[in-house]
Amino acid sequence: MFSAFSRLNRFNFHEIKTNLLSGLTVALAMVPEAIAFALIAHVSPLTGLYAAVLVCFITAAFGGRPGMISGAAGALAVVMVALVVQHGVEYLFATVVLMGLLQMLFAVAKLGKFIRMVPHPVMLGFVNGLAIVIFLAQFNHFKVLDETGARVWMPSNALYVMGGLIVLTMAIIYLLPRLTKAIPATLIAILLVSALVAGFNIDTKTVGDLGSIAGGLPSLHIPQLPLNWETLRIIVPYALILAAIGLIETLLTLNLIDEMTNTRGRPNREALAQGAANVVTGFFGGMGGCA
Repeated sequence: MFSAFSRLNRFNFHEIKTNLLSGLTVALAMVPEAIAFALIAHVSPLTGLYAAVLVCFITAAFGGRPGMISGAAGALAVVMVALVVQHGVEYLFATVVLMGLLQMLFAVAKLGKFIRMVPHPVMLGFVNGLAIVIFLAQFNHFKVLDETGARVWMPSNALYVMGGLIVLTMAIIYLLPRLTKAIPATLIAILLVSALVAGFNIDTKTVGDLGSIAGGLPSLHIPQLPLNWETLRIIVPYALILAAIGLIETLLTLNLIDEMTNTRGRPNREALAQGAANVVTGFFGGMGGCA
């Protein structure tokens, strides 16, 4: 925490403004993302939001890579869904705690340095693969449930309205930087299009339609499950897989930001912060996460 505050003391006005605007942009983008990943994992939207808040805050304060954001992740959600469907959400919370402990052991063993041995084409494949997965996942938002409960494409009018708003948002993000870079184009796009929808009362899907986020602050929650070998037999394989996926995604992202900024992050410190964040998140009703 001391290093985080010492970094803050070195900020000038431009850096503070940049961080505030970037943080606001990421916060607005992470809310629908966290809800969507929670729904993929078959848990409540609040479970995803708790993970986004706790993991993001802890890794930002204690992590080893400035400029990297952590929170609920789709790569983890697709593994979690099988555990939740078969055994329930309490087993997920226990698994997240064990996942965090395994990640902390990885950091203590100082194994993070080996991520620099990953070839550059693998990093490119990783980043572009994530982009493709996120892009394809958006098509579900163009579908609604019919009378039989099956997912079908929206009626044409609603589809045209939603498509038009998407094109407008993308145009602002693409064109605004040619005029000014004082404010992130993504933030302006979110605010302008949201104001347009609210001001003209345009009937379209909103973040609230993804799921209810009503609730309070996270509170301490000890996973309610039997403490025996059968429980360990269930959660250990999932914890190993989730810990590996989370670390690989985190450290590859760290390596990518190192190349983009021509600086060096601290992979073992980041792995330790990720592990600690997941332990805390598991005890506060969150689904865990990574960078």
